[in-house]
Amino acid sequence: MKKNYLGIAALLFIGAVFGSVLVSSLGYVQPSFAQVEIGSKTPPNISENKPLSNFNNSFIETAEKLTPSIVQITVISKSKENPHQGLEFFFPFKNDMPHERQGGGSGVIITADGYILTNNHVVENATEVTVNLYDKRKFDAKVIGTDPLTDLAVIKIDAKDLPAAYLGDSDKLKVGQWVMAIGNPMALTSTVTAGIISALGRSVNIIRDSYGVEDFIQTDAAINPGNSGGALVDLNGEVIGINSAIATNGMTGTYIGYGFAIPINLAKVVAEDLISSGKVKRGYIGVRIEEVDADLAKAVGLDTPRGILIQQVMEDGAAANSDIKAGDIILKIDGKEVNKPNELQSHVASKRAGDKIELDIFRDGDNISREIKLKARDEENIEVAADNNIVKERNGDIEEINFENLGLTVRDLRKQELDKYKVKSGVVISKVKKFSKADNQRLFAGWVITEVDRKKIESVSDLENEFTNKKGEAVLLKVVDDAGSSRFVGIEISE
Repeated sequence: MKKNYLGIAALLFIGAVFGSVLVSSLGYVQPSFAQVEIGSKTPPNISENKPLSNFNNSFIETAEKLTPSIVQITVISKSKENPHQGLEFFFPFKNDMPHERQGGGSGVIITADGYILTNNHVVENATEVTVNLYDKRKFDAKVIGTDPLTDLAVIKIDAKDLPAAYLGDSDKLKVGQWVMAIGNPMALTSTVTAGIISALGRSVNIIRDSYGVEDFIQTDAAINPGNSGGALVDLNGEVIGINSAIATNGMTGTYIGYGFAIPINLAKVVAEDLISSGKVKRGYIGVRIEEVDADLAKAVGLDTPRGILIQQVMEDGAAANSDIKAGDIILKIDGKEVNKPNELQSHVASKRAGDKIELDIFRDGDNISREIKLKARDEENIEVAADNNIVKERNGDIEEINFENLGLTVRDLRKQELDKYKVKSGVVISKVKKFSKADNQRLFAGWVITEVDRKKIESVSDLENEFTNKKGEAVLLKVVDDAGSSRFVGIEISE
């Protein structure tokens, strides 16, 4: 019996060993999870793409160099709105309660001893300003000065040996150039985004002042709330703009594709003035200007729509003392071509009162040059001067005529209307058809046409004769609006 058991055991052992060897050799035994090796042991044998590597390193080095120069700003400011408006019954002492709110943004260190450049809207109405540095130090800050017309401000902290950023030259920027935005969006400190310059010289109408200067750099580098006052930098590590605004759908208030930065050349001049005197000593030409469109260019004899039309010269302004006339077209300023009003405004805003500028002007078919010594705004009469000459009496019935091809209806002026508009002669626009040529050229009912191609208009018959003689051409109209301001408008007369 024992021999049988031993034989059976021996057979089972031999069978188990043989089976294990057989199964292993056929690959049916898998290693456990702990034994699995992941990833290749052989590195990819790909030759280094040096241009791509250098390009990538430019972003890395710029971020490393500039990030310590960007600060986070926290602000307690006076609220413009009363949170209890309309709830006087529940809050009878609302006017005795402080109306404050907390906000913030970013800033750029511009001197080693603590001057920081930021946006005006970041520190506007501030009662407390706190600055957090990249190394986590925190300082109370003082507002040195603000400039609402450019949305710039300078604040100061009591610190030394700070990493001041290098400020570049925004006049050398090109559309398509790579840039990086550095700031503190959504309270996410030291955030870096990248993109390109999408456009230059943008005006987006966020500065609600007729003297506001908007000449923004547009970029698709992501800019969000909290980025305001931060830096837009190029791949040389130079600050070329101060982030200021974003395009948003108005619901979320967040980035939807592109943002806007103030050119650093403008920001440098503003910062220097604010640091030295607490206010900006900006110079002004003293003109009201408008972009030249195709009809206006054709009316005055320009080969292409270019330059800036002077609609009005302010009395006692810098331009009034330098033989500058309404109807002149500025082609260049200090040798630089200008084709948009904000381009001219930005260049002038980078100058100070007392500085001289040179204008290349197109006048009556000729190119002329004029030098202007800029004046401070408070030396100018900002109000539009009216024509106070005595008006002679006119006789005859009131006539009206409709120029259907222009969508324009005009009639003779009544005697009392001559007094109202303070003009010697002209015809009043009684009707403008929507979507017509007149409408497209921004002519409005209630305005008075006083000249056509610098010839005075006494009646609707005069206007009809001028339009008839100019069929197929463009004419230059001088009009007076319902506020008494004169302006020039070009309009093409159809065959």
